Amino acid sequence: MDFRNETDSRKRSLEETLMKVSDSLERAKIAEYVNLLNRPGRLLWLNLAGGLARGAGLAVGFTLLGAMIIYVLTRSYILNLPIIGNFLGELVWIIQQYLKGKG
Repeated sequence: MDFRNETDSRKRSLEETLMKVSDSLERAKIAEYVNLLNRPGRLLWLNLAGGLARGAGLAVGFTLLGAMIIYVLTRSYILNLPIIGNFLGELVWIIQQYLKGKG
């Protein structure tokens, strides 16, 4: 009888372990990942869409950052700070020369 109790406890322990593994695999979404790997077209499409979204976000972020820097430099130019004022003056001159050459 002792052998039967030991076997039952091992079965219960094995079932509990199996349930834990099953739950962790379900939480990790392994099945979805395997399905995605089995469909390379969908994987390519999702990576393309993700890359485009990251690129657009990067472009918007750099645009906003650049606009803020230009705004701060413009304000400091109005305050007539010598170092930044000279830099902005040269920058404006370069842009004007470029526009004259283009037009």
